[in-house]
Amino acid sequence: MFDGIITMAAIALAGVGSIYLLHGITAINADPLAVLPFQSGWQPEQHALSRYHVRWYLATLLFLAFDVEMLFMYPWAVVVAELGATAIIEMFLFLGALFVGVVWAWREGGLRWV
Repeated sequence: MFDGIITMAAIALAGVGSIYLLHGITAINADPLAVLPFQSGWQPEQHALSRYHVRWYLATLLFLAFDVEMLFMYPWAVVVAELGATAIIEMFLFLGALFVGVVWAWREGGLRWV
């Protein structure tokens, strides 16, 4: 009963182990700080895990508001004819909640680029 599961787990572990082995054989043993990736041909000026400025959180909020809106509007558009007025009312309530977030981000300066 468990033969297929055990076989699949063994194949997965062998695959992962072979990838680690291949990496160990082909990797360059250099100083990791000296072998940094390039950003469009330029050396990075700061660490990849450095903090972002707080204004980008507002831009992220706006992106998520519009992204979540589209995520729910596509399936809604398929069933709106079947559900009728209740679907339209629910969508306007949902858009109203998203609009509150957009107005808040606008008031906080999320739409200013500088």
